[in-house]
Amino acid sequence: MSVLLKIKDLSGGYYKEDVIKGLSLDVNQGDFLVIIGPNGSGKTTLLRLLTRVLPSNKGEIYYNDANIVRMNLKEFCRKIAFVSQDISTGFSFTVMELVLMGRIPHLKRLQYETKKDIEIAREKLHLTDTLSLKDKRIDELSAGERQRVVIARALAQEPELLFLDEPTAHLDIGHQVQTLDLLKKLNRKNNLTIVMILHDLNLASAYSNRIVLLDKGIIFKEGSPEEVLTYQNIEAVYKTLVLVNNNSVTGKPNIVLVPGEK
Repeated sequence: MSVLLKIKDLSGGYYKEDVIKGLSLDVNQGDFLVIIGPNGSGKTTLLRLLTRVLPSNKGEIYYNDANIVRMNLKEFCRKIAFVSQDISTGFSFTVMELVLMGRIPHLKRLQYETKKDIEIAREKLHLTDTLSLKDKRIDELSAGERQRVVIARALAQEPELLFLDEPTAHLDIGHQVQTLDLLKKLNRKNNLTIVMILHDLNLASAYSNRIVLLDKGIIFKEGSPEEVLTYQNIEAVYKTLVLVNNNSVTGKPNIVLVPGEK
């Protein structure tokens, strides 16, 4: 399996203070990699560094052997898409207008969207169960609907690598499963490489092939769900008691919280 993204000794954060500290990691082509860790461990900061939202203070990030800092921005956005925690847009675009923005990296300067671009946008809206919303204003939607539309915009970029920061945070249980099932399908059938932050350890276990457990800006443990999601690792980082057994459907680790008060 070839390395798609190589992170070497990466450090960075805010106001010259490093939140991520000397982190190195390979993301393989075809990975469904989930990043977990307690609040303040550096998960979102790491994604912002990897997507050029934040400049790094130290280290290098290579995409297919190309340093991402030196990549042309349009070329970068044709290869890599990012769904952030912030799903606000600032303007009252229609859903279709917003999703078509995902096609901008594929257009020439001042070029209007083609019939193909509109067809791709409609396809991604259909995939995320939002096609019926295409003529609505984005500020008329619920948080869950906006979340799915923003994912549709990212898919409209047709990236090879997709970063998502808590994509299920605003979704009900049904749409959580629907969204993660869709991403897993694209991962398997389209070889879309996915790097995602999740707080729900059981969702991370069920969908990922690799997990990175962050703690205080460094990798505490990296590997398969079975290697990372042990009660020892979880209790050491999250400072809470858990039971870990096997999910009877997936066969992967299933985490059960142990209440402090009974």
